[in-house]
Amino acid sequence: MTSSQAVVGILHPGSMGAAVAAQVRDTGAMVLWCPAGRGVATRQRAAEAGLTEVSSLGELVRRSQILLSLCPPAAAESVANEVAAHGFKDGVFVEANAITPERVARIAAALADATVVDGSVIGSPPRGGKRPRLFLSGPRDAADQVVKLFAGTDVQARVLGTELGQASALKLAYTSYQKASRVLAALSYALAADHGVEDELLEVAAGRSGSYLLETGYIAKTAARAWRWAPELIEAAELLEECGLPGEPMRGAAEALARWEGERDAELGLAEALARLHRSR
Repeated sequence: MTSSQAVVGILHPGSMGAAVAAQVRDTGAMVLWCPAGRGVATRQRAAEAGLTEVSSLGELVRRSQILLSLCPPAAAESVANEVAAHGFKDGVFVEANAITPERVARIAAALADATVVDGSVIGSPPRGGKRPRLFLSGPRDAADQVVKLFAGTDVQARVLGTELGQASALKLAYTSYQKASRVLAALSYALAADHGVEDELLEVAAGRSGSYLLETGYIAKTAARAWRWAPELIEAAELLEECGLPGEPMRGAAEALARWEGERDAELGLAEALARLHRSR
């Protein structure tokens, strides 16, 4: 099956999902999505990505040869269970959410009549020349099929191995560093600003190559993404603890992100983001 012959379903086209789906559509594949229960922003993203609307999840499942699941981590299993309830069989289900390998295994068990491929997207949505990587693990033939689906696109797909959970473990290992580091940078800057020494903090940080402390503009972006990042860090904490490693640092970072819970995709300035990070004093 070539990309131009493929029928692919996307569950659900958020910022990353819509951009990834648009890359597949650009290869000539038909990419389906279901607007039932989706908001105005999701509908707009799907329209801009050129996705084909279907009337129900059942129709999406029935027509799709490959399903891409890109949704908030907390919803991953419920989405997979809905797909299973609609009888998805003989197709490929790409579980590309930031969840633990244990949860991937449960999803594979729920979709026993399909082939589940574990996936993880690392990087920014593929727009404006950005080229995220899609790591895959699981049954080789199915994983190779997904790699071919993204051939020639800005999504760089690569197979890690045949073991379900490898791709998810890589994602959470990266998340545990990258996102927690952004939270620590925000807390460090907030603390320095409270004592009037933020400029000196940045001066010291400038002596370190690539320090997140210097990227003060990212603090507001972190606040806007907190609703997505906190659940990923909880997943990372659970995996660390399963491995006998301390998960408390990730839980602490998730707790800090919860201070920005109400700022979903908001356009905040630095001062506003810092103010919301503090408890009322």
